[in-house]
Amino acid sequence: MLHRSDRRVVRISKMDPLLLVFTLLFYVLSPINGAFLIEGLRGIQKRSTDRPVQDIEFYRIDISSQVTSRFAHNVITSRAVNRANISKEAIFDVDLPKTAFITNFSMIIDGVMYSGVIKEKETAKKQYEKAVSRGQTAGLVRASGRKTEKFTVSVNVAPESKVTFELVYEEMLKRRLGKYEMFIKVQPKTLVKSFQIEVDIYEAQGISFLDAQASFITNDLLHAIKKSLFGEQGHVSFKPTIDQQRSCASCETTLLDGDFTVTYDVNRESLGNIQVVNGYFVHFFAPPKLPSVPKNVIYIIDKSGSMIGRKMEQTKQALLRILNDTAQQDHFNFILFSDNGEVWKDSLVKATPENLEEARTFVKSIITDGLTNINSPVLMAVEQLNKAHELKIVPERSVSLIVLLTDGEANTGESNPEKIQENAKKAIQGKYTLYSLGFGNNVDYPFLEKLALENSGIARRIYEDSDADLQLQGFYTEIANPTLIDIEMQYTENAIADLTQNNFRHYFEGSEIVVAGRVTDNDLNSFIVDVKAKGADASLKYTENVQLQEKDDVSKQQKYIFGDFTERLWAYLTIQQLLEKQLHADPSEKVNLTAQALELSLKFKFVTPLTSMVVTKPEEEHKMNAIERVPFISGELPTCRSSCPSRTISYVCYCLSSFLSTVDSDPHFVINVPQNNDALCFNIQEEPGVILNLVEDRERGISVNGELIGKEKAGNNARSNQTYFGRLGIINREQKIRIEVTTDKITVLNHKHKKTLAWQKKGSISKEGFNLVINKKANLTLSFGEGATFFIILHEVWKNHPLPMNFLGFYTVDDHTFSKGVHGLLGQFFHGIDYEISNLQKNEKTGKQVATMNVKNKQLTVTRSSEKDYKSDPRKGIKTPCWFVYSNGEGLIDGTHTDYIVPDIFSFAYQE
Repeated sequence: MLHRSDRRVVRISKMDPLLLVFTLLFYVLSPINGAFLIEGLRGIQKRSTDRPVQDIEFYRIDISSQVTSRFAHNVITSRAVNRANISKEAIFDVDLPKTAFITNFSMIIDGVMYSGVIKEKETAKKQYEKAVSRGQTAGLVRASGRKTEKFTVSVNVAPESKVTFELVYEEMLKRRLGKYEMFIKVQPKTLVKSFQIEVDIYEAQGISFLDAQASFITNDLLHAIKKSLFGEQGHVSFKPTIDQQRSCASCETTLLDGDFTVTYDVNRESLGNIQVVNGYFVHFFAPPKLPSVPKNVIYIIDKSGSMIGRKMEQTKQALLRILNDTAQQDHFNFILFSDNGEVWKDSLVKATPENLEEARTFVKSIITDGLTNINSPVLMAVEQLNKAHELKIVPERSVSLIVLLTDGEANTGESNPEKIQENAKKAIQGKYTLYSLGFGNNVDYPFLEKLALENSGIARRIYEDSDADLQLQGFYTEIANPTLIDIEMQYTENAIADLTQNNFRHYFEGSEIVVAGRVTDNDLNSFIVDVKAKGADASLKYTENVQLQEKDDVSKQQKYIFGDFTERLWAYLTIQQLLEKQLHADPSEKVNLTAQALELSLKFKFVTPLTSMVVTKPEEEHKMNAIERVPFISGELPTCRSSCPSRTISYVCYCLSSFLSTVDSDPHFVINVPQNNDALCFNIQEEPGVILNLVEDRERGISVNGELIGKEKAGNNARSNQTYFGRLGIINREQKIRIEVTTDKITVLNHKHKKTLAWQKKGSISKEGFNLVINKKANLTLSFGEGATFFIILHEVWKNHPLPMNFLGFYTVDDHTFSKGVHGLLGQFFHGIDYEISNLQKNEKTGKQVATMNVKNKQLTVTRSSEKDYKSDPRKGIKTPCWFVYSNGEGLIDGTHTDYIVPDIFSFAYQE
């Protein structure tokens, strides 16, 4: 997205001619058998739109997509110029589609190109660290899991010079509801002299329709979209002039803010299409319209307390629309759950008009309450389906589905995610398909994803937006019309090898099945493909004789072919499926799957969870050996391997983006310990109104205090006793600055001057040795001089939340730049802590690991836990594993937690 992202400010000395930093927070690949939505490209921008025009200017942004038989080769090119007479920092920022693999990243600086090299993750990491230890500029690009897809590069651009970024990624477009969709998220935040999107499409079957739209289109911009279609070839371009981009005739702000969407479909004259190029084939199978197979659907709906308000209203609206679309041949039932499961009917019922009307009345009456028990309702749903099939309540030839919707984590009944997954898999036994829908920000999505994948389904996020009900209904529409079941794709034996998945449980109208493989017989002129499946009324068999040489020659003549695209598509699908299988494979099988996926990732140069991309600048071109820089790599803790040199006036020494100490939520303190590649955590339980000292550095004159807010405990309601930070006070004595941050506003006091900023809009203050930047309704970054950077997140809770109050999260950057005497609940850990973990055991009751921690000449019993870390994902948070210390951190912190209580938000805890 061309957007302002969640990044902390990084200061780079103007004497450092070049600093590259690469962070890829990139979630690899939704399941190949059900990635119904391809998320958008998110573009490139400079760090702040508030900068004056003489700073970094992105004067050209090109997005070029070349689509051949659904396989897209995408290139994002961004050109920036620094027109100032001092060095400035430029930011290249892009959120990639979940179904994409990065294949290359390069930069052109002073006419020299620096390209990334794909290597095995550990090898790449070592090469990167070696380059850093020599003082070389270096970057590391890697995939970091399955949640976010953010790729960020910052570069310090020399005075009056230019830099060009080029990012290449590939993805396979998925067909859903009868069309392929490519979303490009456009949000440059500034006018761009040359902005263009070019999409070229080649489909051997012929293109039946082609369209392009944008959510931000005006009458003036409409003419900037050009479309052309000639048989097998389609072209879309969007090239708005700088005047067309303006939000008004004299404005310097841009209209480009929203989704640019390209949609198309191919001709469907036969059951399938097969492309063969240089010994690899890809088979696209999508039969013409067929009668629907009856469905048996059990909807498991979360009605726990956290679903109160808008989420439940949207869920009801979606369910009512789904009932209106339910075919009379289908059977269905509802199971509501909070603390326990509640069945609407004793067994599945047919979708007669009477039953549908009764169901609508039931849906309208749903009331939220209680906690979240996921295990019991899933098992109840399986039992209902078993009963329906045994008693022949449902047709023998039908599709049985379980659709689970929840907005949280299991916190009552069986709450161990692994046990719930085990129970579901054992009960379903491969007979039914389970789909998991995760609603909102606090859901345990990895758990839902594995739960679905282990039972032939997919997981889908439902975002808390105004169209959440349409997202839910849209998902149902995708699975509303199964037309085939038990599909087998069979190919000539001894001639075809290395097939991707070729057996499928369902085919839904408007989608597409894709199989790829390798032709092993070089002398083969043709091979046979048989497709066997069961339809609503009869079995179906489709046979095609594929002529290799003929199709190969035709493909080579097409100007839109980029290399051996069939081979790359085969590798793409194979890696996807190997990574997917890893999620639920047993240990021995997992080793083999990992080895196969790694080999293909390296061969075809894909950045996957097993590989990384290294970008280095030659040592002779960059000789600043005194300083080491380490970018934050998601999933790993950063390390500062040496102290700063004394000449900090000219150079900056820091751990880039190293958030080492944090406090967020209830309040949970997390202390990252890089040397152990681990983290420690503890909670502080105190009453609302108490002010705690978080950081105090008397030598630097800096102190940070936080005031707790929350509800008083009512009876036995433990939840109402939760507290949060609602106000923070930051003091810098040397600069005579006081900053008060609340959930409503930010107040800066400097001598007798006072300035108040609101969270509702972006803003900044910049003075010598002090910088503050507000990201609207999201977060702020403030820093004092070289080092001492703090990052504060604003958490805004939703309407009708059980705790209707906003609160703050506090994160520290550049911890090591504080003096040796720094203290406070967080500050005392800024220069590290020594501890040892021993006597590992498993608590049979909770299933969690417990251990003995030797720290500060004490032995503490600790539990393996996790706390939410919101720095990379402010809305949803990412779980950080840690060793939890009980009793308000006693034994880990110096003294007791009451020693850190101060009388005023601007107090120093240890007065001189």
